[in-house]
Amino acid sequence: MSETSEDALVAPPLAAPPLLVNVQYVKDLSFEVPNAPAIYSTLRAAPRVDINLDVQARRIQDGQDVYEVVLVIRAEAAEPNQNGAAAPEAAARVFLAELSYGGIFTLTGIPENAVEPVLLVECPRLLFPFARNILADVTREGGFPPVLLQPIDFVALWQARRAQTEAGVVAQA
Repeated sequence: MSETSEDALVAPPLAAPPLLVNVQYVKDLSFEVPNAPAIYSTLRAAPRVDINLDVQARRIQDGQDVYEVVLVIRAEAAEPNQNGAAAPEAAARVFLAELSYGGIFTLTGIPENAVEPVLLVECPRLLFPFARNILADVTREGGFPPVLLQPIDFVALWQARRAQTEAGVVAQA
């Protein structure tokens, strides 16, 4: 039996994608230059920037596979001392940038044992380029060289978090 032209036009129903990005947003953004305006005339070398990064994930509503994933980035710049290390005094802080960049994700048909790595590896990987651009723009608009984050190995970050959690459970036993 041959297909008619009408049968050829009817497409099979599309399955829902396993990972859907519903929305991305700036949840919180802070940029402080505590020693402005003096820092702009006294800073003689590029500041040393320390970066802290965290990934947070939570189910938005019980019984649904919709999650909020937040990439939290803290960039703290300090004046370098004579040997190039950051000066220890709080007065030496050049700027502090804190960004919480979030996304709402729907997971469909993902096995239970794969939900955690999807939320803590794949979702942050999708959010990272946008958060990176925001941080670079904010620091540049603040009058400093842009902070350009290098790519993050979210697999290693997730594995380190799991190892730390497992070590804490063993220590409590």
